[in-house]
Amino acid sequence: MKVRNFLQNQVLIFDGAMGTYYANVNDRKCELANLEDPEAILQIHREYIGAGCQALKTNTFSANTLSLNCSFETVEQIIIQGCYLAKQAIGEKEIFLFGDIGPIPTLEPSAEEEYKKIIDVFLSQGIENFIFETFSNIEYFETLSQYIKAKNSNAFLLVEFAVSPEGFTRMGFSGKKLFQQVLEIPQIDAVGFNCFSGAQHLFQYIRQFELKDKLVSIMPNAGYPTVVDNRTFFQNSPDYFADQMKEIAQCGVKILGGCCGTTPAYIQKTAEVLRSFSFQEIRYFHQKPLEKSTPSQQENILFEKIKSGKKIIAVELDPPVDTEISFFMEGAKILKHLGVDAITIADCPIARARVDSSLLACKLKRELDITPIPHMTCRDRNINATKALLLGLNIEGVNNILVVTGDPVPSAERDEIKTIFSFNSSLLANYISTLNESSFQMPFQICGALNVNARNFDHQLQRAQQKIQNGVTMFLTQPILTKEALKNLKKAKEALPAKILGGIIPVVSYRNACFMNNEISGINVSQEIIDRYEGLSKEESAQLAVQISVDIAHKIYDYVDGYYLITPFKRIDIIQQIIYQIKNRTLK
Repeated sequence: MKVRNFLQNQVLIFDGAMGTYYANVNDRKCELANLEDPEAILQIHREYIGAGCQALKTNTFSANTLSLNCSFETVEQIIIQGCYLAKQAIGEKEIFLFGDIGPIPTLEPSAEEEYKKIIDVFLSQGIENFIFETFSNIEYFETLSQYIKAKNSNAFLLVEFAVSPEGFTRMGFSGKKLFQQVLEIPQIDAVGFNCFSGAQHLFQYIRQFELKDKLVSIMPNAGYPTVVDNRTFFQNSPDYFADQMKEIAQCGVKILGGCCGTTPAYIQKTAEVLRSFSFQEIRYFHQKPLEKSTPSQQENILFEKIKSGKKIIAVELDPPVDTEISFFMEGAKILKHLGVDAITIADCPIARARVDSSLLACKLKRELDITPIPHMTCRDRNINATKALLLGLNIEGVNNILVVTGDPVPSAERDEIKTIFSFNSSLLANYISTLNESSFQMPFQICGALNVNARNFDHQLQRAQQKIQNGVTMFLTQPILTKEALKNLKKAKEALPAKILGGIIPVVSYRNACFMNNEISGINVSQEIIDRYEGLSKEESAQLAVQISVDIAHKIYDYVDGYYLITPFKRIDIIQQIIYQIKNRTLK
């Protein structure tokens, strides 16, 4: 019998978690156990079959070169052995076998080719049912589903996303949007959610969906995990889990199973509860999400000024490395007195700890009533920490933010300092844009960085277009100190439907010019400018810095919506003179 035929008359119960169950007795990667400990994997398959599952997954979830840090030849052996062990466990029983494919942890184009190679190995073993589980985005699915169906038109394809109880993947994508996008891919037969959340969370979540005439899968974790002596345990009981799974089935979900923490006992109780389940018990309904206050469309002073055609001035101040805040606050007061429209605050630049940019932004907003634009890097915060910080900023009235991927931790410190990169800047923009629709009283205006000094600027423009699609409305450029940068700025103005602030950084000395040109990524200083500083005193260099910066402001005037001044070495005095001259010469 084919899976589609089976699902016309009854629900399909999958097995539970191979990984966490095997981890109870062994610390090695369970996929490697296909080769190194096959009897244990075979025994676990048999336990799930004995518990009453009707569909079995191959032990191949992490079988890819990146997750296992191995050659593809080893991956191929693991998949072949995984198929063999699952088939041996099934024997003559009427149980569906699914080739299990998990996410390859990279967004590089090479991942698509590896997925295809993995699929080919499964097809060579006679596998015609596939489960793609615990994914965080929709990338590759249209291409891969077409690839499989072209080779086996009878293949059954199930795609599952891992979402938090709030409905977002770890990369910040909305589970609802991913669900709808997959439904539009004709080659995919079923879609659903697994991992990350427990049964009660996914029950409440799936009730918000219209499920009639759709094949939907739900495979929750056993519950919330707890860690004891560096080992993960799930404390919910199999009876509670099974009761929740019946509630999920009564919503119209026809494919059910378990993820992390679900042992054979969980599947056995679920099978017992659903043994007499009838499709007549299904109660299709669409429950509206919990009422949230409608986001307030309060005026964003900064963007309203830009929309009116006026050019703005934003100045970047580096946050202090310690608790001595007086210079930062005095500098901000001076800038406000000069009529600066916004102050941008870097988020631990070059991956060295400084005062938190978001906390400083709130302080500026409260105490000086000046518009702050805190930078938010994708380094060091997971999705929970990111959302928590955004909620706090929104409450404080900070509604402009610059998203950047962030500098990596220097290699000499990587053994001591661990980093988190759950997003890149484009994905973070998408996440904030999605939250704008549901969570914030004042929607964030999302800014992005644009490197006009990039060697391949066409690629930069492509990335910028992607950021715009994900919600970025304004770009702050890297400093413009070469003719090539000016040329690229002109191209950006023509190509990008977004506002642009042109980056200007005063060069304060000959040594500073040489250092920036050779040591700082993303900044190029023309040889012509470098030569002008040679032999000058500190005072002469400061005067030249003002002159060059104002000249640059004049040259880029027609291609920007404002200026982004970067303060070097706390030289507020130089920034003051630049602002004064820009306002009187360029913006007059």
